Amino acid sequence: MHALTPDTLEQTARLLHDVVTTGLAHKSADTVYAARATTGQLRDLLLTDLPDAQSSPEQIWRELTDTVLPYCVNMNSPRFLGFGDTGADTASLAAGLFAVLAQQNLINQSFCSPSGTFTEIAVLRWLRDLIGYTNPPADQVTSVWDAGGITTYGGTGSNAAAMMLAREHAAPGTLARGITDPGRFALIVPKGIGHYSVKSAATWIGCGAHITEVDTHDFRYDLPALARAVKTGRGRTMAVVAYAGDSRTQTVDHLRAVAETVRAHDPDVWLHTDACWGLMCALTPRLAHRLDGIDLFDSVTVDPHKVLNVPYGASALLLRDPAALRLISSYSDLIMQEDFAFGQVTPFIGTKEWTSLRTWAALRALGRQGLAQVMDERLERARYFADLVDTRPGLLRLNEPDMCAVAFLVLPDGHDPQAPDVERINHLNRAVHARILAEGTWHLHHFTIPDDTGRVRRGALLAPLRFVSINPRITEAHMAGVLDYVTALARQAQQ
Repeated sequence: MHALTPDTLEQTARLLHDVVTTGLAHKSADTVYAARATTGQLRDLLLTDLPDAQSSPEQIWRELTDTVLPYCVNMNSPRFLGFGDTGADTASLAAGLFAVLAQQNLINQSFCSPSGTFTEIAVLRWLRDLIGYTNPPADQVTSVWDAGGITTYGGTGSNAAAMMLAREHAAPGTLARGITDPGRFALIVPKGIGHYSVKSAATWIGCGAHITEVDTHDFRYDLPALARAVKTGRGRTMAVVAYAGDSRTQTVDHLRAVAETVRAHDPDVWLHTDACWGLMCALTPRLAHRLDGIDLFDSVTVDPHKVLNVPYGASALLLRDPAALRLISSYSDLIMQEDFAFGQVTPFIGTKEWTSLRTWAALRALGRQGLAQVMDERLERARYFADLVDTRPGLLRLNEPDMCAVAFLVLPDGHDPQAPDVERINHLNRAVHARILAEGTWHLHHFTIPDDTGRVRRGALLAPLRFVSINPRITEAHMAGVLDYVTALARQAQQ
């Protein structure tokens, strides 16, 4: 084994210097991919037998740079315009490297992570403060039960923990007793715009797929329809889920109206907000009003790796009542029963990597002023792109951007807005996206979504492309360039 010892320190430092230099060159490149290959080609290249002979760390690194790195996506490329997951915040990158080397395990505090535990609690408190939850004074934080949340490796894990909390709130003791009446654990979600993790979580925790999907308008709950669903499901619904930035258009629901509607008809149901994208609204005074009422929700999921350019994976579940974490606590003599052992309150996570340090570094480096500046620049880029789409013949914008996402369609030749051929429109946009993926010179996201705004035909299921403005490397030239590219692909697809 090639272990790090005082004797190998200099050699290891040279290797890691090369790793960092190569990794930074990858992230700073303009290209999305250095090389392209088919799935079959990559399978044949990389699915090899375990070798018999040993190799040096330097040999393994050369193999990685030769056979793996060229085909890795570069989400920090200014041509990668579909997500916000750049993972390129400098302070966060440095903290992430340090966390790997420091090897702290936040499952226990006293001997596994003496200081790291408190940086994680600081992150949770900062995030809570940003979204409008209150925190106890620092000198009153005496255990993990006062932290007000947990960090996980992604929004899916955070949403799953939230659904566990909703289940235990609806039927205390289910964690130990087991589910005896699955019909008590239904979910109410907005139709057509929700994230798969919420529905999946309900099945993962044994509640089954008892889902009520409520109609939406402008990618937000239809409030009268929501009221009817809550009244009908009273006593059989464990949670109502709203989106502060859905995973398609980043539209923020009217959170206060949703909370008041639900509480008027079922004051006991658990209210959860998925704000994996919506955390952005807390970063600038220009958007803070969109989160009005979020403090009325029992739990909120946020994703720094989506919002703060923090490397994967960094998510948090925040709780209105910090003590609610006791509903999903676990006991083992392998976990220290000490005040600050996070292992007591992290469902699905045992060994707990110090991923929160990446978020700590990003927030600490930017501060409130820097966060606002970054967010305002994103808003300007999104507005510029939306206006650019509106001026281009043959393109149709589908949403008014609340934050950084612009969904749009390429329209086929001869499109008649009075009698739209939805099937033909979707076929063309799928064909364009398939070419985008195959060529790999640009990237836009692609999904299906109901036409909530009636821009093609209200209620129709559309398959648009999506732009996201988060990457600070995106320029006006890149925005014009990707639309030129999309238009050219559409023209070729119709020949």
